[in-house]
Amino acid sequence: MAKKASNFRNGAAAKAKLSPKGVATIRTPLTQDPHAVRDTREKVLEVAIGREVRAFRKKLGITVADLAAATDISLGMLSKIENGITSPSLTTLQALSRALGVPVTAFFRRFEEERSAVFVRAGEGLDVERRGTRAGHQYNLLGHIGSNTSGVVVEPYLITLTEDSDVFPTFQHEGMEFLYMLEGEVTYRHGNNLYPMKPGDSLFFDADAPHGPEVLTVLPMRYLSIICYPQSAG
Repeated sequence: MAKKASNFRNGAAAKAKLSPKGVATIRTPLTQDPHAVRDTREKVLEVAIGREVRAFRKKLGITVADLAAATDISLGMLSKIENGITSPSLTTLQALSRALGVPVTAFFRRFEEERSAVFVRAGEGLDVERRGTRAGHQYNLLGHIGSNTSGVVVEPYLITLTEDSDVFPTFQHEGMEFLYMLEGEVTYRHGNNLYPMKPGDSLFFDADAPHGPEVLTVLPMRYLSIICYPQSAG
């Protein structure tokens, strides 16, 4: 018998509270503000260089005073450089480069680095082969960005199951996965738990546990599957 899915059973969900309409509200503050705005000066060369200098210094575990002694640059000047207040000369950058053990070009990485975006029009996703393809699961990749600044790879799929599809509750891979039901109904397995899912339902889980559709209740069925994992695991 299927176990009834609870709302936000683990982690921050422990403090979730149901509203009068039965919608769970998470009371634990999230660690990232999705509405935060980056420093408007991020694209200013001085700011970009300063952030890289500070990042390399902290990576070495040394203080501003240590770096000042190693480069013969004053504490005040180093503070201005790290805070993007002044533009360092080429001679200064060379001194910092030697002391930090990085090429001079490394200080310009954030300024020159491009942020990628992928736009896919309706019906133009890429059909790909994945483990469940042989079971009649159609995978439509909606976008993909490889190497990026976040260090995380995200693979968004639109998955379609029809009368020709088989159940396949034994997917298992690294990372996290998010499902959102669009059409049809399914009983989805994650580990030892079964979740009856209808349009509008979602499921977020550790993908290292065996998971997949256990009972195809109403077909055809479509759902979004968003898989995230570290770039190093790719």
